[in-house]
Amino acid sequence: MMRSALILLTAAGAVQAQFPPLNYRVVPEWPNLPQHANFMETAGVATDARGHVYVIHRGKNPVMEFEAGGFFVRAWGDGLFDRPHSIRVDKEGFLWTVDDGSHTVLKMDPVNGRVRMVLGRYRQTSDAKSAMSEPTVAPEFRGSRDEGVIRFNRPTDIAFGPNGDIFVADGYGNSRVVKFDKNGKFLKAWGKRGAGEGELNTPHSIAVDQQGKVYVADRENYRVQVFDSEGKFLSQWRNIGSPWGLALTPDNHMMMTDGYNNRVAKLTMDGRIVGAFGSHGKLPGQFHYCHQLAVDAAGAVYTAEILNWRPQKFVPR
Repeated sequence: MMRSALILLTAAGAVQAQFPPLNYRVVPEWPNLPQHANFMETAGVATDARGHVYVIHRGKNPVMEFEAGGFFVRAWGDGLFDRPHSIRVDKEGFLWTVDDGSHTVLKMDPVNGRVRMVLGRYRQTSDAKSAMSEPTVAPEFRGSRDEGVIRFNRPTDIAFGPNGDIFVADGYGNSRVVKFDKNGKFLKAWGKRGAGEGELNTPHSIAVDQQGKVYVADRENYRVQVFDSEGKFLSQWRNIGSPWGLALTPDNHMMMTDGYNNRVAKLTMDGRIVGAFGSHGKLPGQFHYCHQLAVDAAGAVYTAEILNWRPQKFVPR
């Protein structure tokens, strides 16, 4: 039987959930970087069907590819990003990056790193007040070929539906979800800043399951909200910590970076806590602002940390 999370009071008087431990161990010295290469603020990590791991960070060669064992494959992306925030892999193997500094989402060829699709406009943003449900079209573009191009305001993450639909967490500025078809055609958007059902305060990560349910890490509201694929509110998960990053697992659970509490939690698909691992610190296996995560087909968990400037790999014992 699953143990319930204990609720304790911290010294500051804030409520903090104490989760049962998950039995994972960190893989030491993962990954192997080339000589003189370094990560900087490490924002995102993703895995593909081959088990290769892609790390995106805010320094030179911002996209780095590794084999699962940590061997370096290649790196690219200089000049493409202002402040990369997330990286994902779709079911066809294409890489997608989300850059909250330039307000763009890029689809990239995994073989040669070339950009195949752009969502948003480079370094152009939308007004949150006018971005609730419809495309934002600047006056100078009305009636032009640019009309209907969606403008984001510091987007944070991307996920893909079973039919290839694209869901973007338009996070810091607009606090909404924007939906496109697989060809990048705008379909709809939902959400606005607030704390009510269906409202969002910094949607920081997003995931979609095989039934098409959309899970949004509503970071500053300390909850995950669940919607259908058309944006209808279904439920919310509370008392789970601070959801920063979401990733579905092969055994039909949700892994979540609990960013403010410096740990990784595992939840059932109805939001019940299974357990967690990690603590605050700089040693292997510890975290300082664990930002995003990915889970490969074997169940290994990869994390990306902003303040420790590194990815880490964890495997079940």
